[in-house]
Amino acid sequence: MGSGTLPPRDDVRLFHTGEHPCGYWPERTARDLVLDPRDPRLPMFYPTALSWGFRRSGDLVYRPHCHGCRACVPVRIPVAHFRPDRSQRRCAARNAGVEARVVAAQRSDEHLALYQRYLTSRHVGGGMDDHGATEFEQFLVGRWSQTRFLELREDGRLIAVAVTDLVPAALSAVYTFFDPDLAERSLGTLAILRQIEWARRDRHTHLYLGYWIDGHRKMDYKRRFAPLEAFDGRSWDRIEDVVG
Repeated sequence: MGSGTLPPRDDVRLFHTGEHPCGYWPERTARDLVLDPRDPRLPMFYPTALSWGFRRSGDLVYRPHCHGCRACVPVRIPVAHFRPDRSQRRCAARNAGVEARVVAAQRSDEHLALYQRYLTSRHVGGGMDDHGATEFEQFLVGRWSQTRFLELREDGRLIAVAVTDLVPAALSAVYTFFDPDLAERSLGTLAILRQIEWARRDRHTHLYLGYWIDGHRKMDYKRRFAPLEAFDGRSWDRIEDVVG
């Protein structure tokens, strides 16, 4: 299964999910490959699974594995080599007064209120509209993962949260939600820029960004974080060499 080595016992089981509606293309169905969620060694497997193109959602570690479709391309930023483009520099300057703070991944009323406002504005009819405290915990806060919240605040007010997993050599951007009234501030981009700063500060090599999908307007922003690496199922290479 590509690069990376497992802990001494490598008999981890993999499961295929049944078909379900695709979260990116409504007219398509999808299937996922999932590491056994009952395996107590999952925390040990997780760093290697990230290097194989897997992601975490709640306590599940999964990778899209759809028949006849390879649209979801795992991507990551080699943080030592990242240089912001003109648009990203403008975003950083526009938000220079925003303070970033890494805190424990513990839900507060403030987090939940911002999350619900974000979903109501950005994901209407997407199946997440009615997420409450339980869904927040199940989706964002894993029981076994080393997760932190990167809070972005302006004048003390919470305006964005980047849910971030820590593994020995990398950070993984799990999910970001922000104040929908500040959409023009490009807070999603700002969150990634601040995660890159965090990764550099703690001497991590990469920031995993999940999946990039060519031609999908909600995913295209990831391509702008150059140099971006993509996983082709065997190794990580510059995205231009993987997808052209």
